[in-house]
Amino acid sequence: MPELTRLHADHAPAVLAFELGNRAYFAASIPDRGDAFFDAYADRHSALLAEQDAGSCAFYLLVAEDGSVLGRFNLVDIENGSAQLGYRVAQKAAGRGVATAAVRELCRLSVARHGLRTLRAATADGNAASRKVLAKAGFVAVGPADLDGKPGTWHERDLVPGP
Repeated sequence: MPELTRLHADHAPAVLAFELGNRAYFAASIPDRGDAFFDAYADRHSALLAEQDAGSCAFYLLVAEDGSVLGRFNLVDIENGSAQLGYRVAQKAAGRGVATAAVRELCRLSVARHGLRTLRAATADGNAASRKVLAKAGFVAVGPADLDGKPGTWHERDLVPGP
């Protein structure tokens, strides 16, 4: 059973393998990260860990039993009880419900570990799979988003019921 685990230093090789192995798949629906991202990945990984240690972000991996990374699930811009959610799932895991299960678990962890009350996520209008994941995880569309010049939609989920 895949496990959602917090990013740590030892994950760098597996994350790089995940990103490289799925590069073309990801580039079909979101802008490619570019060669510089991969060439300097060790530095990027260290920077992510520093952001996580500072508390402004929290990075999680969905790790298979064999240690390979099936997905990345990120909480960024953590502030005032809210954060933005971003995620990407390996092509071999797509369409099997793992993204929905991991987003639901991250919603739970967002409250329990990070004290969050609200999550927001943006999807490209052409990314039906991501919109479906968010809807199944309890997010609702709240307005338009500009994703590097492409039309998108912001989705939001209240994690803690109001008074």
